[in-house]
Amino acid sequence: MQKRLLILEDGNVFKGYGFGSEKETIGEIVFNTGMTGYQESITDQSYNGQILTFTFPLIGNAGINRDDYESIFPTTKAVIVKEYARVPSNWRSRMNLDEFLKEKNIPGLTGVDTRRLTKVIREHGAMKAMLTNNTDSIEENLERLRKTILRRDQVAQVSTTRPYVSPQNGRKVVVIDFGLKHSILHELNKRDCHVTVLPYNTKVETILNLNPDGVMLTNGPGDPTDLPQVLEMIRNLQRKVPVFGICLGHQLIALANGAKTYKMNFGHRGFNHPVKEIATGKIAFTSQNHGYAVAADSIDTEQLRVTHIEINDHTVEGLRHRHYPVFSVQYHPDAAPGPHDAADLFDQFTELMESWKVGNDYA
Repeated sequence: MQKRLLILEDGNVFKGYGFGSEKETIGEIVFNTGMTGYQESITDQSYNGQILTFTFPLIGNAGINRDDYESIFPTTKAVIVKEYARVPSNWRSRMNLDEFLKEKNIPGLTGVDTRRLTKVIREHGAMKAMLTNNTDSIEENLERLRKTILRRDQVAQVSTTRPYVSPQNGRKVVVIDFGLKHSILHELNKRDCHVTVLPYNTKVETILNLNPDGVMLTNGPGDPTDLPQVLEMIRNLQRKVPVFGICLGHQLIALANGAKTYKMNFGHRGFNHPVKEIATGKIAFTSQNHGYAVAADSIDTEQLRVTHIEINDHTVEGLRHRHYPVFSVQYHPDAAPGPHDAADLFDQFTELMESWKVGNDYA
């Protein structure tokens, strides 16, 4: 196996061995604490532009199957593992992790102390990093890394450019694609929703001309403040149709209603984040993947109320509009991977659409 280096912006260097694609890459390095679901994570477009470190020591033991894709063309920059399974053992497996990463042109690094790497990220925060086969000139590579400016148009890279339909007989839902996971469409279809997926920059008139019963704002990568053009669209939509936001969609709803967001030190990425519903005290374990959060002290309580909080760090995990049929969560109720504790939020969305139709109270 070829020697490969992981160089961090703060000067830390990790030596290991390459697998997957042989290309050099630069991105933001983050970590995921999930013990399973590596295929769904790698194909989640919320990891666009990021080097994904798995904290669980063995990755790839179940191989890659045809069912667990969250996108067909993943844009994760690289994958870091302590050890990857060369010979997977699962009846659904079609290829191993190395073959998959080669097919998707994603480089990997194995033989790394991922525990130490995670501690560095937790202490210094997510930062730029480089994966390279050039092991001779670390200082030159580090200088080049520090000069690199990461792209900020992540949503434009991953959103669909053409509308498409996921058909079903029932309520008409428009999904605005900021980098959606396919599992969201699956959950909507399970509830008899006829789904039309539109690009992130679709005009509000185009959306409303489809006469939707509701609009879903999906997850996606990057800083929500890089999408100012979306906020007016949300403000217009929320007055006329029920809206449900997930992850990036949640942050955009907050911004559209006067709140602010901030970059977290190392984010939430994993499948065991405990979230409390304030009204009931119910605890749900949730799947999360985000590096930004809504600032609690910036929320206009005349417009929005906080419905959920993360138990560990008390970040805002859910919002509901006081005057319009709008609610959002920071986590992934579709799971994929992760627990399905919060799947009933899709039922709440369908109930909201029905209530709105007959003019019932929804706040």
